[in-house]
Amino acid sequence: MTLILNTWIFEKDVKDGVLQSDLLDRVADLGADGIEVRREYFKDIDSEALTIGKKARGHNLVVNYSVPDVVFLGDGSLNPKLNQYFEEGKAMGISKIKFNTGNFDKFSGDLVSELSSLPINEIEMNVENDQTKVSGTIDAIDKFLGAAYKLGLKQLGYVYDLGNWAFTHGDVNEAATRLSKYTHYIHLKNTIDNNGELVTSDDLEEGVFNWLDIVNRLPKNVQYALEYPMESDEQIAQQIKLFKMKAGD
Repeated sequence: MTLILNTWIFEKDVKDGVLQSDLLDRVADLGADGIEVRREYFKDIDSEALTIGKKARGHNLVVNYSVPDVVFLGDGSLNPKLNQYFEEGKAMGISKIKFNTGNFDKFSGDLVSELSSLPINEIEMNVENDQTKVSGTIDAIDKFLGAAYKLGLKQLGYVYDLGNWAFTHGDVNEAATRLSKYTHYIHLKNTIDNNGELVTSDDLEEGVFNWLDIVNRLPKNVQYALEYPMESDEQIAQQIKLFKMKAGD
């Protein structure tokens, strides 16, 4: 079981000026297996990427890369920035890269040919259910990955983000059932409903979802990430322990 810490966990520190490259020592000390860095958190991505790659190798940490951009633009064309994002990831030695699907419904090209320009056989490319109507629905993800798998592009995958389903009012159980066959990575966070105002919880056990029930509905041989802000390393360590105790073999 591989457990990743998404750097949103350290949101307060990042806002105070801590670089993502400075977080790898803490991630290793906390006993996690890897780190998921967020592109929007970089201040100087070129220099930080090289440092992340070096530190990750030193600690034997997995590195995943979260990019807040779409695969398909508004007109359905493939995003020309994708190659740049993959190159950034290579500098960090990443295992997985994550995007949002975007407007695949408007895509009219040859999917195999278009995606052949990307190093998807070297770095696993995933899409996530985000908090938008375009990319955050079961149908949008199923349509894209279903088409890809029919063409033999089974190296593509899906990131099941539990917390985001609250914001799009998606059915978490239906999502687990329909999207399980594509699921390569699971983002865990819970959501609190304060009389219609949704906020991300800082505790897996507090919120509207039974996270363990969902984990048990999804594939086991995948990576998991904790992805919600926490106040201290003590709290992070407690949440890691909770996850391993309840979801571990």
